[in-house]
Amino acid sequence: MEHLICRVERFEIVAPYTIRVDFDDSTRQVIDILPVLRGELYGPLRDLALFNRVSLDAEVHTLVWPNGADFDPATLHEWPRSAAAFAKMASAWDSMTA
Repeated sequence: MEHLICRVERFEIVAPYTIRVDFDDSTRQVIDILPVLRGELYGPLRDLALFNRVSLDAEVHTLVWPNGADFDPATLHEWPRSAAAFAKMASAWDSMTA
């Protein structure tokens, strides 16, 4: 199984819970992350003030939050193809932490 290697070059919050992400291969994704903000790690990011504290980690070249949440850059890059499956998986996280 091949794993895509890519880097987030820059990002901009363009709406609540929505980030435009530019990658090192000159592609761009506009990602609504709200559907996956569930569970112990990602659930706290539903607090918009915390969500908006996102930053770009210079070492691993992906989006990170102060609570330790992050996403694999390949996941962000492939968001249109994987968002529905990721959201379905995330819906189970709430029951796992209850």
